[in-house]
Amino acid sequence: MISIEQIKQLRDETELSISEVKKALEEAGGDLVKAKEILKALGKKMVGKKADREVNQGIIDTYLHSNNKTGVLLDIRCESDFVAKGPDFKALAHEICLQIVAMKPLFVSENVIPADILDNEIKIYTQQVLESKKPEAIAKQIIEGKLKKYKDSVCLLSQVWVKDDTKTVKNLIEDAVGKVGENIEVKKFARFEI
Repeated sequence: MISIEQIKQLRDETELSISEVKKALEEAGGDLVKAKEILKALGKKMVGKKADREVNQGIIDTYLHSNNKTGVLLDIRCESDFVAKGPDFKALAHEICLQIVAMKPLFVSENVIPADILDNEIKIYTQQVLESKKPEAIAKQIIEGKLKKYKDSVCLLSQVWVKDDTKTVKNLIEDAVGKVGENIEVKKFARFEI
């Protein structure tokens, strides 16, 4: 039987509704660890359903580094003004600003990288592989690997989060979507540095 203390503890840890927490605990047979895993999986499913919803609200967040030589403007969107004004959304925006300052991404995601930039990177990697005289199958894998590494380094959503190397920025946003219950999208950003 699930106790009120278990429900309260899991609700405090996850900030999800009592009904969702109770359902997860029942499914997990009262095991808190298993219930968290169930809720996490449910959160990932909820993210997929919410990804198609329009994001017409949001905030423009800023960050200016203490040396006054590096700054960021971030346009981050959500579905409602209520969420946009909430502390969780503002905290997420701040974390993303810090990521941009630290990791210097050039694009939000890989689908906005101009084709000419990708073509140029492929040419560079192809030339490097040709010089190494690797077999064609291996050369193709090397080029694909180098291109993926490049995309991961220049795209904000693909970058490893600076505060937790087990997560990407996309994972950070997905966690926030699960928490606030709305679709969240980084529209654009600008990084300035002297």
